[in-house]
Amino acid sequence: MAVSNLPSSTDVVVIGAGVVGLGIAWRLAQRGARVTVFDKDAAGQGASHAAAGMLAACAEAEPGEEALVALGRASQRMWPAFAAELRDATGIDVELREEGTLIVALTADDQARLMHDLAFQKGLGLPLDWISAAEARRREPHLGPRLAGAIVSPEDHQVDNRKLAAALRAAAEAAGVLVRERTAVARILVAEDRAAGVVLADGSHLAAGAVVLAAGAWSRQIEGIAPEVLPPVRPIKGQMVALRMDAAAPLIRHVVWGPNIYMVPRNDGRLILGATVEEKGFDKALTAGGVLSLLEAAWRVVPAIEELPVDEMWVGHRPGSRDDAPILGPAPIRGLVYATGHHRNGILLAPITADAVARMVLDGTVDAAIRPFGMERFARAPAAVAAEKVGVELA
Repeated sequence: MAVSNLPSSTDVVVIGAGVVGLGIAWRLAQRGARVTVFDKDAAGQGASHAAAGMLAACAEAEPGEEALVALGRASQRMWPAFAAELRDATGIDVELREEGTLIVALTADDQARLMHDLAFQKGLGLPLDWISAAEARRREPHLGPRLAGAIVSPEDHQVDNRKLAAALRAAAEAAGVLVRERTAVARILVAEDRAAGVVLADGSHLAAGAVVLAAGAWSRQIEGIAPEVLPPVRPIKGQMVALRMDAAAPLIRHVVWGPNIYMVPRNDGRLILGATVEEKGFDKALTAGGVLSLLEAAWRVVPAIEELPVDEMWVGHRPGSRDDAPILGPAPIRGLVYATGHHRNGILLAPITADAVARMVLDGTVDAAIRPFGMERFARAPAAVAAEKVGVELA
């Protein structure tokens, strides 16, 4: 697609118009930067469209991920103000719901596994507690008859990810960001060891003072930089199903996790079931086995779902890194910044990623919270990457 109405230059190019890229662009523009965002598809599609919108910093905490838990908790605390700011800026309510999350055990083996996880999580000071089957059923009466108990996570909430993407686009554009959807970036321009802009698929050039690579699972498809500089991000396929509840009398109100399933109720009556985890590249096929596994796992937790109509089924591709943590920080090439690899935490980490990456680009500072997530952690020896390499001077 030819792009004839681009400026000749911009302060910052952001590659990727998901919630991560749009959030960064918004924060940059709020500080006076001229920002252009490109996406090969429609803005807000990809993983941002496919996600369930859970803000599960506590329930998903696992050994070896202490830094990621800290990052998630910091972003979780930002969410109420972030959602309110978006609503004030755009009029779009991203539907931050604060009922919390229940992680249910159906069997004694499930209970033993959850109690093991709970001991680690409480050791980190996370606010989770075990409750009896009776108490879990009091909170969610439609839970099935086979129930050993549950963990309650009162601070793991949810937002509507699709409304979030729409709100971030509206906020970014209102702040002056130029969003060019269905406009693929072919390669990053590098001049004198510095990212100097981008070349589009139609051959158009756009000069820039900095480039933010926020293309999610597609980040390695951008050319122009050496393979070792490309972030080690791969697509992790996930199949999902949405059922239709009665919005006035929903089957469940909390986010509910069970063995091999999570269930996320929306204000409009949709019930999101997710998600398979498949190493199949960019395969887009819905499969009978994948859908069956979701429906069967959900039915074991809430048998009444068998009466619900199917509203939608889809496939998404999470951007997974080698250690399933995001890649945030300056690249070895000056002016190039990574903001990718968020795996299943893109919605949760959207606020803190937007703030931290914008400061990195404009001030040349790397926040302590994101420092553990630099690209250098994948190198055999630590990369000597100075934060000041990415600063952009604004006129």
